[in-house]
Amino acid sequence: MSVNLKKPLKKDILPVPGFSFLTFNAKVKEKSKKNDFLIFELNDKALTAAVFTKNKFCAAPVILAKQNLTKINPRLLVINSGNANAGTGKNGIVDAKKINLLLSSKFNVNPNSILPFSTGVILQPLPMRRITQAINDNCSKQIKYNSHWIEAAQAIMTTDTIPKAISQKFFLSKHEISCTGIAKGSGMINPNMATMLGFIFLDANISKKMLNCLIHEVVERTFNLITVDGDTSTNDSFLISCSNLAKNKRIETKNSLYIQLRKNLMGIAGKLAEMIIRDGEGATKFIKIEIKNAKNIDEVKIAGKAIANSPLVKTAFFASDPNLGRILSALGNISAFNINTNLIDIKLNNNFVVQKGKIALSYSESKALKAMKAKEFMLSINLKRGKTTATVLTTDLSYEYIKINAEYRT
Repeated sequence: MSVNLKKPLKKDILPVPGFSFLTFNAKVKEKSKKNDFLIFELNDKALTAAVFTKNKFCAAPVILAKQNLTKINPRLLVINSGNANAGTGKNGIVDAKKINLLLSSKFNVNPNSILPFSTGVILQPLPMRRITQAINDNCSKQIKYNSHWIEAAQAIMTTDTIPKAISQKFFLSKHEISCTGIAKGSGMINPNMATMLGFIFLDANISKKMLNCLIHEVVERTFNLITVDGDTSTNDSFLISCSNLAKNKRIETKNSLYIQLRKNLMGIAGKLAEMIIRDGEGATKFIKIEIKNAKNIDEVKIAGKAIANSPLVKTAFFASDPNLGRILSALGNISAFNINTNLIDIKLNNNFVVQKGKIALSYSESKALKAMKAKEFMLSINLKRGKTTATVLTTDLSYEYIKINAEYRT
């Protein structure tokens, strides 16, 4: 189930100079028939930045990827779906290192230059025998890379109903830049740095310092402003890799080229984040929660997610029930900063629900009911505290969400 989300067309998803990939079925889930293993090979000029989950039970691949990222420029990304390799202790890290060591011999790279990523069921060890056999069978000296990037997006899916991929060409000064992003995520979505798994590849020429600045600015305004169910995954990871093959002048400061690049990557990451919400587990509604005039982006996240993660609010969304007092209740429970309740304005689409902390004189429940019956609508909350405005994306909470997660391992 998804909300107004279409599968990307092959013709619209473009390769990026400096990157190639391979997918195959490693039977991470023994009975799985889909490709569940993805290897990206990065060119030797590529620079990579990544951010990872702040969940204290972070997965073994997250621990190892964070370590390796500080040692040497990555040359391979290895991603499996079907098993998170989380809650597996030291054995999980040992298994991830064994996979890296095997791949290092196949691709002739340093094992520390391999970043591992996993997604799937927590508290299960990786099926190392099947994975090792699949790597040996598919990573020979004559590696045959896949021909289309949608296959990469499909390989990292778990409960996703549609592969999430987007491509864009844009210009930095007079030089064309190619960019493609893929992501996965549908449930356990409340990112505290990124989405469950997201990767953006481009050929722009940029320094490592500026790339590290860029990824934090991008993630804060995109993936960190989405939530399906309020649960931050053990495996959240988001990565940007630049092959540095484009002809643009190297970006080494926050100059006009940096600003152009940031704007375009914000758009690409924002669309990937939106795809995740539109494909939220069991979602029947796609809701934008605009927080206006907060003091900073942290207040936007706190206020927006207080509403978006409230089960009472989400079930009202599902029922198309304009029981909008639940929104006031959610806002009133915020303890991180002091809201002046006498200033709050709330709109549903363009119609006032609350003005100055109380029901608006112009409020019409029939208009509210009509708005909430649509598959998409917007809530706008004016805090009147500052000048920062941004939008949190979320879903409703349906019977299907409960069914999907009750049956996740069966």
